[in-house]
Amino acid sequence: MPADNPFTGNPAARPEVWSYGLRNPWRFSFDRGTGDLYIADVGQNQVEEIDVSTSADGGGRGVNYGWSIMEGSRCFRGSECDRTGLTPPVLEYTHQEGCSVTGGYVYRGSAIPELQGHYFYADFCEGWVRSFRYSAGTVTDEASWPTLSPGGPIVSFGEDSNFELYVLQASGGVFRIVPET
Repeated sequence: MPADNPFTGNPAARPEVWSYGLRNPWRFSFDRGTGDLYIADVGQNQVEEIDVSTSADGGGRGVNYGWSIMEGSRCFRGSECDRTGLTPPVLEYTHQEGCSVTGGYVYRGSAIPELQGHYFYADFCEGWVRSFRYSAGTVTDEASWPTLSPGGPIVSFGEDSNFELYVLQASGGVFRIVPET
C-alpha cells in the first residue's frame, strides 16, 4: 500500500481503502485535464448521485461519501441523521427522472471545443445523456443531450486515444459523440 494511503497502519481499517461511503459506483474516471476523480454512484431507493474529488483536495483521500447514512444528500434511514464528516454529492437526481446512473468522462477531445470540461453521464433505465461542468466546488452548465440518447439502456461510455467520447448501449450499440453538421 502507498505510504500516503489514509488507512495504512489503522488496525480498524483495510489498508487498501482510499475512500469509502459509496453504495454501488457504476463507472468512475479521472479528468485528464485536472486529475479530478468523478464517481457515479447508484442509489438504493430514491437518489442517484455524482461525486467529485478534486486532485487539489487529495483526490478522495480518506473521504466518506456517506453511504449508508445518506442516499445522495438525504438521510437514508429516517428524516434525521448525523452528517458530520460526510461529503455530499455535487449532483443528484431522483428516481422520478431515472433509476440507475451510468458514469462517463470529462470531455477532453478536440472535435467539439465548446464541450471541453463537460462531464458526461447517463441513466441506464431512461436512456438519457446529460452533462455539467464542475469548477471551484460548483456545478455549472448543466445540459441534456437528447441527440446523444440512442434509445434503450446506456451501460457505459468510452474514450478513444484522441479523448473523443462514445455512448454504449446494452444492446451492443456504440455511438461516437460528434459535432452536429
